[in-house]
Amino acid sequence: MENGLDAVRQLRYLPAIGSPHGVEVLDFAGLRSMDPRRRRALPQRPDFHVFALVRSGTGSHEADFHSHPMAVGSAVWIRPGMVHRWSDVDACDGPLVLFRPGFLSGFTVAETAAPVCWRMDEQRLDLALLAVEHLVREHDAAAHAPHLASPALLSHLLAALLLRALPEVPAATDAPISGTGHTDVFRAYRSAVEEHFTDWHHVADYARALGYDVRTLTRATRAAAGTGAKTFLDQRILLEAKRLLAHTDLPVTGCARRLGFHDVGNFTTFFRRQEAVPPAAWRTAYGSAGPPYAEKPAPVKQQRTRDSGRV
Repeated sequence: MENGLDAVRQLRYLPAIGSPHGVEVLDFAGLRSMDPRRRRALPQRPDFHVFALVRSGTGSHEADFHSHPMAVGSAVWIRPGMVHRWSDVDACDGPLVLFRPGFLSGFTVAETAAPVCWRMDEQRLDLALLAVEHLVREHDAAAHAPHLASPALLSHLLAALLLRALPEVPAATDAPISGTGHTDVFRAYRSAVEEHFTDWHHVADYARALGYDVRTLTRATRAAAGTGAKTFLDQRILLEAKRLLAHTDLPVTGCARRLGFHDVGNFTTFFRRQEAVPPAAWRTAYGSAGPPYAEKPAPVKQQRTRDSGRV
């Protein structure tokens, strides 16, 4: 049956009481207490960002078919739309910052270059935790004294936290677009890809819609994301294909249609070119490996409760 991501819990951003500004902070202990049924260990797809730091303990996390061990100093950045699960956080302690898309503007390049999970040394972790503490105190002050509330200040504090925590991004050596030009072009291209990748499979389609030529999109994407515009587009289509194959019971023909391929043969050729195996074989091999992503829990109804929008 063609019912979409039926094995994945869809998470919507539902701010807690006193968190109206598009950002809030909880911790792993709070996550565990709000989730006695351990739904965190099943695949979920948030429509918001989650940035986590491990202050103590060890654990593991999975995002879009990659497993990431976590230890003291680990940072995890889950972007909106990622299919992920907290596979083991029973022994982890540390903050989790939740924020809406758009709450933090102008961070496109850093966000794109950052991995899902990385490790900081002790000094950088201490400074990042201090930045979290500052964010928490300002947030609490805004909740208890509305006249002190400042979304702009909270946004700046969140940006400071990420700038402190993010791994260093190597400077691009082949970016002919100066200043913030490539960032703006890439931001527009990435947004368009996210909106249209199931319909538009050629970079020229985006170039026409955005008013740039293909070479400009390619240069900007390479400068911001380290890859060409065509590869960036193909990887986005491929990722969604994998999500559909892994998390739904759609037949391969249904996956092809969902992704805008009118001929299943073209979809198979595309997938084989990217992964070296046809989609049916990839689905079979992935399922036989027995990862938790292959589980098929019943859909969870969304309720507007304290834990319905949590990670």
